[in-house]
Amino acid sequence: MSTEHDESRWASVLANDGRADGAFVYAVKTTGVYCRPSCKSRPPRPENVVFFESVAQAERAGFRPCKRCTPDRIAPAQRKADTIARACRLIEESEKTPQLTQIAAYVGMSRFHFHRLFKQTVGMTPRQYAITCREQRVRAALANGQRVTDAVFDAGYDSSGHFYTSAARSLGMAPRSYRDGGADHVIRFAVGETDFGAILVAGTERGICAISIGDDADALVRELQDRFARADLMGGDAEFEAHVARVVGFVALPRGGLDLPLDLQGTVFQQRVWQALQTIPCGETATYAEIAERIGSPKAARAVARACASNPLAIAIPCHRVVRTDGQLSGYRWGVARKRDLLEREAKDPSPPAGARAQTTAAAQAAENKRKN
Repeated sequence: MSTEHDESRWASVLANDGRADGAFVYAVKTTGVYCRPSCKSRPPRPENVVFFESVAQAERAGFRPCKRCTPDRIAPAQRKADTIARACRLIEESEKTPQLTQIAAYVGMSRFHFHRLFKQTVGMTPRQYAITCREQRVRAALANGQRVTDAVFDAGYDSSGHFYTSAARSLGMAPRSYRDGGADHVIRFAVGETDFGAILVAGTERGICAISIGDDADALVRELQDRFARADLMGGDAEFEAHVARVVGFVALPRGGLDLPLDLQGTVFQQRVWQALQTIPCGETATYAEIAERIGSPKAARAVARACASNPLAIAIPCHRVVRTDGQLSGYRWGVARKRDLLEREAKDPSPPAGARAQTTAAAQAAENKRKN
């Protein structure tokens, strides 16, 4: 174990780290046995350990598999993951949402054990996952121009009334408007300037639906236009400009919270994650694993990371305050450098901004002029 790489592997062995299973195996020269990193056997002396990239390499070297951790078979964690993947495919491909007992029987598990394992692995219950799949099918069908009624029943809803009760939350507008690219739907927007570049704020009558940061203000506007291709995009009025000014001011002086009316559309799981992010105080951070714990899904750290990456509201939903378990910064939808700068700014007490205010860009004004003409 003279290399840094082997020292890292040895640390995984001492920690019985199941996350390293499949990445390598270790063999003990004095016993002739090779094991998984997660093996619960008594740790050998480090000088007697040899690492191999695969089971095949260990066996070619003359070592035999440990009878306790059976490294030559599929790892228990992988078996569980494969089981849940099969269940997910069943839910995704079923015309009607299958009952919990049906899914559990399909994967050969008890109803109670399957429900618990599914929630630990996916981060939501089988029912919530089925709802998410149905909502995604409806969004895809409407985006392709399918009739609302056909899209609803093809997605697996028993009645259109059941769908309409959740349509506002999942789509953010009437289903017909969503199908038509936001037609007959007014979205006000404005672009401000910050130390981090241009910032676009857009909102419906329900609240702020998008906050984006970038180097090119026109690109931010085009992205909004692509998202709502047939919506009536208008430059913000005085009230909306005040919202944008608050966002710009918060970036410059991140004290307290950013209390704005929000219009958030997302899956059940995403909504839970985004709500948890809003509880992280300014100047502090939380790990993806901690957020997973807070929402009651301790095994869903990766799903939490995906929800952070899908966040449409920079700053207002502070996904920049979520870091890896080792404290390092991971990906950020608007750039890791901005994430670092935001955290550094929030960690100190900056002086008040000098006249920070939002200004509607020429692109926003052009969109309004186009509407009038």
